[in-house]
Amino acid sequence: MIIRKQGDWLSAKVGDELVMMSAEKGNYIGLSEVGARIWELIETPQEVDAVCARLLGEFEVAPDVCRAEVEAFLNELATHGAVALDPPLSAGHSRERRNP
Repeated sequence: MIIRKQGDWLSAKVGDELVMMSAEKGNYIGLSEVGARIWELIETPQEVDAVCARLLGEFEVAPDVCRAEVEAFLNELATHGAVALDPPLSAGHSRERRNP
């Protein structure tokens, strides 16, 4: 699964947390230190596996717990419209449509 940011979300660091707001949607989200780190890691579209690999190197967490919690967190962000979760690209295929 590929994660990419979407929407007009503004963010500001407050201590170890990140506060996010969407003026368009009128939503407000507060992220923990780990949530804020995930938000930083997806500045450009990323595979979930790549995000988990980085977090495993930075935090003490079991791989299966990390994956489950990252997916739950991303699904929550998706319900707020902050991220889109796209299927991974299959080998040899591109997202771009080409005219014959």
